[in-house]
Amino acid sequence: MPNASARPKHSRRTRRRRREDPARNELVSSSLESAQQCLFNQDYGTAFVHYLLVLNLAPVFKDFARESFRFTLFKWAEELDSVGRIQDLFSCYEQALELFPADEVILNSMGEHLFRMGFRDEAAGHFHKALKLRPDYPEARENFYRVANWLVERWHFLMLNDRGRNQKYQQAIQKAVQSGCNTVLDIGTGTGILGMCAKKAGAAEVYACELSKTMYELACEVVTANGMEGSIKILHMKSLEMEVPKDIPHRVSLVVTETVDAGLFGEGIIESLVHAWHHLLLPPQRGENEFSEQSATGRVIPAGATVFGMAVECVEIRRHHRLCVSEVGGLSMAATGELRSPVSCSSEPDDSMEPYTTERLSRLPGGYKPLTEAFKALNIDFNNLQELEGLSSREVQQICLPIIQEGELDALAVWFQLHLDEESSLSTGPQEDTCWEQAIYPFSLVALGFVLQPGDKLIIEISCRDAYLRLCSVAVLREGHEIRLDRHPDAQSSGNASKNPNPEAELCNALACLQTGQNQTKDFCMLECSEMALLNNLDYHQSFCSALGKLVSRLKVKCQKQEQRPDLTDPASSTNCTDPLYVLDVSEGFSLLSLIAASQGNVKAYSSVEKDKQQEVLKRIARSNNISEQHLEFWLNHMEDEQGMLKRPSQEKLWSAIILDCVETCGLIRQKLMEKASLARCLLEEGGHIFPERIVVHGMLVESDILLLESAVQGQEPTLGFNIAPFINQFTVPVHVFLDFSTLECRHLSEPVELFVLDLMDANTNYTNREVKVQATSAGRITAVPFWYHIYLDQEISVSTLSQNSHWKQAAAVLQQPLEVRVGDWVHLAVRLHKSTISISAHVDSSPVQMMQ
Repeated sequence: MPNASARPKHSRRTRRRRREDPARNELVSSSLESAQQCLFNQDYGTAFVHYLLVLNLAPVFKDFARESFRFTLFKWAEELDSVGRIQDLFSCYEQALELFPADEVILNSMGEHLFRMGFRDEAAGHFHKALKLRPDYPEARENFYRVANWLVERWHFLMLNDRGRNQKYQQAIQKAVQSGCNTVLDIGTGTGILGMCAKKAGAAEVYACELSKTMYELACEVVTANGMEGSIKILHMKSLEMEVPKDIPHRVSLVVTETVDAGLFGEGIIESLVHAWHHLLLPPQRGENEFSEQSATGRVIPAGATVFGMAVECVEIRRHHRLCVSEVGGLSMAATGELRSPVSCSSEPDDSMEPYTTERLSRLPGGYKPLTEAFKALNIDFNNLQELEGLSSREVQQICLPIIQEGELDALAVWFQLHLDEESSLSTGPQEDTCWEQAIYPFSLVALGFVLQPGDKLIIEISCRDAYLRLCSVAVLREGHEIRLDRHPDAQSSGNASKNPNPEAELCNALACLQTGQNQTKDFCMLECSEMALLNNLDYHQSFCSALGKLVSRLKVKCQKQEQRPDLTDPASSTNCTDPLYVLDVSEGFSLLSLIAASQGNVKAYSSVEKDKQQEVLKRIARSNNISEQHLEFWLNHMEDEQGMLKRPSQEKLWSAIILDCVETCGLIRQKLMEKASLARCLLEEGGHIFPERIVVHGMLVESDILLLESAVQGQEPTLGFNIAPFINQFTVPVHVFLDFSTLECRHLSEPVELFVLDLMDANTNYTNREVKVQATSAGRITAVPFWYHIYLDQEISVSTLSQNSHWKQAAAVLQQPLEVRVGDWVHLAVRLHKSTISISAHVDSSPVQMMQ
């Protein structure tokens, strides 16, 4: 029998109690008291240091001090932000998260700072962590949805839902691997799908790289879930930074990539492939053709591309890139000078301008008119290093295109055919059902009214001087005369005078139509595309002009009555009607509303326009419209505090009107709108007004498959046999923004209905929840509720974000699961407002479905 008295070898010993340290306890106690005193004195920086000391020395106080610590952190961070101490700000947050790594409020707040400073990738990570810790945290959810729209763009879902595209890529990769390319690098892996295709096809080694931290982490999750964690090495870095053998052990025989944008080269595919051929890929087989299947060679999928283009007339493109009106809100626009959008189709590289923007031509409101046949602009072979390296130094190519129908030249539209190998290709053409949009090269130097006619020939220049594809319309040939479009008329008319001393009247008229402007230098003012579209919106500005005029007239009449009959018992009630009315415009970006207010007479208007060149434009317009400089003031240049926008103009005077910017261009209510409205109401004089006074949200039940395809990976079947949907669908955003409802592919299942009302003038009439009943007028599946706004400036005057000329887009709340309805069914919508976020749940009888804005 064993010796019962013997001590077991692994017996648990009694843990000794930690000795109390009186000096430590005294330090903790005094520091905690100091922290609270500093907090009371609003000395947030010192309070933060004391709290750090206390919580590091005595973690037992974490629960007790959490709320005070958070408050101190946020206040101190605001101070650091206001003085530009960004590194210190993030250092404080890092120290806070060391103490409270699972605090969703601190994570969300740090994410907000990151997002404001442009670090969207990092911000998304913090919002995502906050939501995992607390799924019902509305602030983190709203922030995550906003940033997810930037990080995981809707084309990711369209691409994964595009079976034809996926199968073509899979077949090309399988064919290459089976022909001997058994070491593979996937550049810009995204979800990891192309790398997994290579591994499934039998590749011995697969590597992948991804620059986006969000997509890198997503790819790692996807690869692990598909049992390939040890088979595919994913690197969080640019391919340009990769080296052999530091990052991968040796050169690979196949590079697969889809780092192409609508303009083909915009994501840097040329630079990455040149680097890959020099440092990461086996050399190509000499003497073989571009699609060589020799196992000892390196090759690229896609193998190459062909770029196509055509000239188009399109009013929607025009109004976003050119000033199309001569008068706005009663103001002459003759003195604006040269206004440009940030997109300039020019053969000369310009760091301040983008060479192209993107649009889906098939969805543009009002459509487009082809002015030329489609032409071939460029061929590129991705398996030819010499051709890739020589792309930027290619001579400028000039082609001459016959005009096929009459119209104004607004842009060149560009698309391409991507050759995966010798058998398979993908097209991004305007008639194709594809996840790509088309590249748009808008043209702004041709004046309005200059019409191209059949018989004319358009001269186009094509270049790739900085590895961007650049197309530019430089001239029109008409009856033997050349009308230059790439230079100012003064220069060209002097040059042409000797050649054509007596040009035909038609040519003279064409030249006269071209943009002149008093200043022929390169000095110009840049407006965002949405700002240009707003400037071209006559109805919007006329509505404001009318509403402001009514308010000014009413206040002047009121002032005159008070001046005639002052309250003798109250000397302060006497008024002086010679004093100006004060109007504040807090619109985002470039706005004419302050100038329209100043034009009403005896009004001093304050503009929130901050950019120097934009202020100069407003001053020029003011002078040309006989508005005194004393009636217009720019006062936000030196404001450090966002709330400072709504401070009084003086101690004695309150605002007669405050103009708030309520709706973002993308179609969402602006964040913190109701808080700003609450503050604005306190700063109005008696009888003063907030513009707009009320916003009514309207919506409609629709069935739209395209919204489903753009919102999440659909169906139960794995994508090419891989389990991807659960991971990418974490980034599903239940609201689609920048939507053109007029061209959305959908079936209307109801009439429009009022969903919600926001009253900016009377807080007592607002609510946070509303039940709305909508009757189905057609049978089908409700997949979404598109919504838009009627913005009431006063009781009678309103503007709609659904207007054809609106600079606003619409948005749509998308159902996670479609809801079947029959004609006559009543659909119950429960609408709830939390800050600026509207959430909607829908049900027919007892079938609830969740949606959210």
